[in-house]
Amino acid sequence: MHFCLSGQYTQKAVNNLLENPTQNRAEAARKLVEAAGGKLVSFYSMPVDGPGVLTIFDVPEPSSASAIAGLVVAAGTLQNVKLARLLTQEEVVEVRQKANKLKAAYSAPGS
Repeated sequence: MHFCLSGQYTQKAVNNLLENPTQNRAEAARKLVEAAGGKLVSFYSMPVDGPGVLTIFDVPEPSSASAIAGLVVAAGTLQNVKLARLLTQEEVVEVRQKANKLKAAYSAPGS
């Protein structure tokens, strides 16, 4: 299951990065994701809304993604974290097929 995690570095994290400017945060993210049984797909730095990151990773179950997000917040590394499940096109087709089967059971407000 693919997930996208984004957030801004906390003041403490920015200060630590300034003290160690060559530190590779992508490597730290890779180690964490692999420890959860997953794979880091991509890691980007983002200047928007303050220094931050956007990562895409693949893990076997949703609880691993939530644990990763919680850990980086609890460690004081990131704030304003957003975690989103990403769907492959094959999964989107499955969702559409399921929705098509369920549509007869749904009535919109006012119907």
